[in-house]
Formats: sequence, structure tokens, C-alpha cells
Amino acid sequence: MIASFGVERKEVAKWAGITSSVFSLAQSLTAVPWGRASDRLGRKPVIMTGLLCTMICFLIWGMSSSLWMAITVRAIQGASNGNVGIIRTMVAEMVTEKELQPKAFSVMPLVWSVGSVFGPAFGGLFAKPADQWPGVFGNSTFFKKYPFVFPNMIGAIFFLISLATGILFLRETLESKRHSRDWGLVLGQRIKEAFRDHPRKRAQRLRRYSIQDAEVTAPLLGADGAPKMGARVGAVAEGRGGKAKPLPMSAVFSRQSVINLVSYTFLALHSVAFDQVLPVFLNYPPVTRTPENTSLPFRFTGGFGLTHARIGTIFAGYGIVSGLIQFLLFPVLCARFGVLKCFKVCVMTFPLVYIVTPYTVLIDDTTTRYAALCAILVVKSFAVIVGFPCTTILLTNSAASLSILGTLNGFATTFSALGRASGPALTGVAFTWGVKHDFIGLPWWILASIAALGIVPAWMIVEGDGPSGAASPDESEDEDTEVDDEIAVTDDEGDCEGLEASQTSTLTPEALSEDAAALDDDLLGISGPESSNDYGTSRNGTSPSRTP
Repeated sequence: MIASFGVERKEVAKWAGITSSVFSLAQSLTAVPWGRASDRLGRKPVIMTGLLCTMICFLIWGMSSSLWMAITVRAIQGASNGNVGIIRTMVAEMVTEKELQPKAFSVMPLVWSVGSVFGPAFGGLFAKPADQWPGVFGNSTFFKKYPFVFPNMIGAIFFLISLATGILFLRETLESKRHSRDWGLVLGQRIKEAFRDHPRKRAQRLRRYSIQDAEVTAPLLGADGAPKMGARVGAVAEGRGGKAKPLPMSAVFSRQSVINLVSYTFLALHSVAFDQVLPVFLNYPPVTRTPENTSLPFRFTGGFGLTHARIGTIFAGYGIVSGLIQFLLFPVLCARFGVLKCFKVCVMTFPLVYIVTPYTVLIDDTTTRYAALCAILVVKSFAVIVGFPCTTILLTNSAASLSILGTLNGFATTFSALGRASGPALTGVAFTWGVKHDFIGLPWWILASIAALGIVPAWMIVEGDGPSGAASPDESEDEDTEVDDEIAVTDDEGDCEGLEASQTSTLTPEALSEDAAALDDDLLGISGPESSNDYGTSRNGTSPSRTP
């Protein structure tokens, strides 16, 4: 696509790197604001906004008619999407048990691997449809004017599916917004119920209210003006954690968090730069080696001379291998050796992979050359697929609290985006210089040096216990038991109907007549010589009279 703007072939790598860097640079400037917005407004609305903006920019990117238009669109696309860090935050909020984190955090790279299978295939197979399928699109003025928009239109369909799925079925994980009414989930529930079972069973299920459903819809005051038990229990929950004091910004940058951020930045810089410069290397034509352009071990030039379709096929296979590693090996390795040990092995693997990559063009036999390239890609895939979720888990467990996790992941996206911005730009310039001066391996050796520096912070990481602020399973059971103890016995006559029948308790007039100070003590769960009784019992420990 860059070449279609009139860029010389030797300059394509440089401008491709700059275009990619602009996206990452813009993303680094807005990642923290997006993270803070998710801490205030909720994870779901921010993610949906990012998806919508990305879809729109995706279509405009395919219709770019000049290099500067393409760069501008990529910058807007990067600035309008901070979903990577926010999705990691949602995963951390849903899965707090350390033994389950490898499986949970492996889902995101697995989806990424699936995308890397279909993405290059779409780009290589559906670009320039008027030229590839003249019988179908040959008369289309639109596709002749915008030859690269067709694969982006296919991608936009997947964006629409993601938007619809998120709106209808994605649940909010931010504690302060988790219990707010979500009309998208309501509509999604109606859609699921429409296809789930028989209308008669659905009607029976709708009449079966739980305590939680009833508390959501029931008024806070009864017909006689007395507060409902749900209001009291809700006040207890709010007193426990609903108004937690926000931690200062300094809590985001603990020593271990900073070390993990630095390590994550190094990883993003060299791994993404490798993926950006590799297609240019594979597309560059082979060069006959002569004494003038070759002086081993460092001076040599030439590429593989592959077409875009062949490169897309290679990356599709690369994505399949990555998915298999993610699904079959990553959870097992982390469970046996630990997250930190796996991460250290990965960071030591990258320099070796980068050093040997350019030497594959020196292999004369075609089969051996491709076999060597495939072996390198498999090893690199293993290091990336294991390394990225490991560093994400380590960063998550270095957080002091879940209340700052969104901001921390915003900073992680910012620093990694800076790495992803500088890496492709640096390797693109190095590749252009190397081609002109017969040092085709220069970008790979620069990446090897950067990866070697990334080993240093990896050895300074100490695995944390995970962020506080999330209830463990035992704590959740204790809270459920406590709430059950706080609920009084229902009316003997059973004259409450509808939603009132689903309530398991109401406050008695005797309890409502208690003084305000004692009631506040109860609401806050404070135990003392005169307030140690459970809800539903009087101060002296005897059971109160039934509600008449």
C-alpha cells in the first residue's frame, strides 16, 4: 500500500515504519486518559467507543489516496483506541486467583493469534479486487480508485460483530458501575430468552425472582414509609467498600511496577519492530552476491523476493503456530515452572532469534532456506506468545490495588506504544540504510542489542501477590453468610405477594426505633459491647417481636 503512493521501493520500509510509529505514538499520548476514563465511567463504554472509532478509521484508512492522508488516519486511529490496557484490566478484575491467571491472560494473545491468521490473508487475498477478479469487480470504479479498501470493508464486518456482542453481552467489571442498569444487557437477555426455550417456561422463569432481582427493583421505602431491608444491606455493602478512598498517583508507580513497565516497553519495542520489518525483508528481491557487496560475517544484502500473497500465507501459518502454543503449552508451562521463570527464558531467547534471522538469505538451497525461516518464526512465536501474557500477569500482580489497575494499564499501553513507535521507525530507517550500503542485517542486530538490554530489568522483577481490593472466594462466602444473618424471618401470615414475596426480611418497628448512632454502628458493621448483635435481633440479644 505504501508503494502505491509513489514511494520508491528502497524507501518503503522507512515510510512503513513511520506510518506504524505514528499510530503507536498517538496511542501513547491518549492511553492514560482512556485508562482514567475507564476508572471513572466504566470499562464497557470506553471499550465500545474505542471499537467504533477504530472501525471508522479502518474504513477511511483503506480509502487513503496519499501518504500523508494514510499517516493522519493512522494517528487518529491510534489516539481513539485505548482498549488493550482496559481489556487487561477487565481480565484482572474478573480473575483474581493467581493459579487461574495464566489461562485467563492467555485468551487475549490467543485471539490475537487468530487475528494474525486471517488478517494477513485478507490483506493479501482481497487487496486490489479489480485486478484479481476482473470478472466480478473489473467494472467497479470505486474499487479501481480505492484498491485497498475491500479487505478493510471485510474487517469492518468483524468490528460490527464485536460491537454488537459487546453491547449485548459484555458485563461491566468496574465495582462502582457494576450494578448500574445496562440496557444493552437487558436487550441481550431478551434475545437469549427468545431463542432459549418454550414461552411457557420463560414466563415461569420470569415470575421466579431472586433476592438480588427484587432488591434492584423494589423501592427503598415500604408502604408505611419504613426502609426496606435491601436498603440497609446495600448501605452495609457501601460502607464496606463502596466509598473507598482513591489511592494517590504515586501508588501506581511502585518500584516493581516501574520495573515491569520498563521490561514491558523493551518487549513491545523489539517484538513489534521485528513483525514490521520482516514483511519488507521477505518482499525485498534477492541479490546476487559478489565480492563488491558481500564480506562476511556482516556485509551482505538481499531478501527473499516473495509476493504479498506468499507473505500473507507465511504470517497465517505463523498465527496458527502461535495459537497452538498459546492454547496447548502456555498454561502448562506457567503452572509447572512459574510465570517469572518462563518470562526470563523468553527474554533470553529474543536476541538469539534476531541475530540469526538475516543469515537465512545466505542459504542457497531453497528448501533449507525456507525451513530455517520457519524454525526461526516458530521459536520467535514461542517467545512472544509466552512472554507477553507473562509480563502482563507480572505487571498486574505488581499493582497495589484494583482501583489503580486501569490507570496502571494505561501507562503500560503508553510506554509500550512508545516502544512500538520507536522500534518500527528505527528498524525502517536502518533497513533503508542497510540496503543502500549492503548491510541487510543491520535492523536485526539493532533489535538483538535492544532485546539484550531488556534482559536486565527482567532479572530485577519480583513476582507480587496481586492487587488488593477484590474479594477472594472465601471472603465472598463470608459476605454471603453475613448478609444471610442480617436478613430477618419473613412474615408468618405470608401475605406479601409479587416482588414483596421475594423479600426475605423487613426491618421491624422496634429496630427502626433505635437511635441514629446505634443504627450507624450496625450499618458500618462495627462490633462493640452494645452493637455486637446481628441484624434482626434487639440490643440485649433477644429476638424482636414479629412485624404485625
